[in-house]
Amino acid sequence: MRFSVYQESNIGGRKVNQDRMGYSFTRDALLLLLADGMGGHIRGDVAATVALQTIATLFQRNANSYVKKPERFLEESFFAAHREIHRYRAINNLPETPRTTIVACLIQHNTATWAHCGDSRLYWMRNGQILTRTRDHSRIESLIAQGKVDPSERETHPDRNKLFNCLGAPTMPMVEVSRSASLQPGDVMLLCSDGLWSVLPEHQLTHTLQNNTIVRAVPQLVQSAAAIAGKNSDNVTALAMMWEGGEDGVDDPNSITTNVLPIGAVTTTIEAPRHADLEGADGYSDTDIEKAIEEIRKAIEKSSKVTGKG
Repeated sequence: MRFSVYQESNIGGRKVNQDRMGYSFTRDALLLLLADGMGGHIRGDVAATVALQTIATLFQRNANSYVKKPERFLEESFFAAHREIHRYRAINNLPETPRTTIVACLIQHNTATWAHCGDSRLYWMRNGQILTRTRDHSRIESLIAQGKVDPSERETHPDRNKLFNCLGAPTMPMVEVSRSASLQPGDVMLLCSDGLWSVLPEHQLTHTLQNNTIVRAVPQLVQSAAAIAGKNSDNVTALAMMWEGGEDGVDDPNSITTNVLPIGAVTTTIEAPRHADLEGADGYSDTDIEKAIEEIRKAIEKSSKVTGKG
């Protein structure tokens, strides 16, 4: 694989940066992650951190040297992260569970699969055009989908910031997983928090990413969003990847070529759990994961019978 990737975050006008981002890769698989801790609940930054650490750890265990069932991996790793956040609350005897939104993209064999919970977004771009983006799990998007609200009201509607899906909530998260998407050289995947997409129009995102390298475009977008929002700026975070395909290509110093990695090796920017209050979280065995998944599936089946939703 050959690609370029860059990430940046700005605290904006907040006292704490609750956004987290990172990526991990093997010879044949690349995982991009971004989480936005929810500020209306305690320790959103911890929820975002635990989510990234859990998913990255599971990637390292499963990517040998690629993930055999990417859709299932994304769904189950999100469930595992949700459970770890609840375990953090129990260990620390917190009055409520921290919460976070999450978006992830897994790329292997020239194919991308992504998943999300909440309103952290993924944009898939080609030749300066947005091929698709994730749809926020928010009240406003539901109203628009139902035809009750015009899309032009996205930025002004009173329900624009109300989310109905995240990790850490009392109910199980709804993990929305994409279909597999075939990538072409030059395609860009942008993962970002609402501090970016709620401020910058989509044409600015596409123009900046088309006319600059990833290394230049990401800081430019992050700094622009923070400057426009000013003292009221939310945390602004972006992680972008430009796909270059196989091992042959332009000798770009910012490109990563994975064939230099030893078989079985994993490179990551996401640190493993190290805090005392997370002790035990990284001891999540495969048996624990399977048990958690089974519990989650049973809970979902029970809920479906009660609500009548399939």
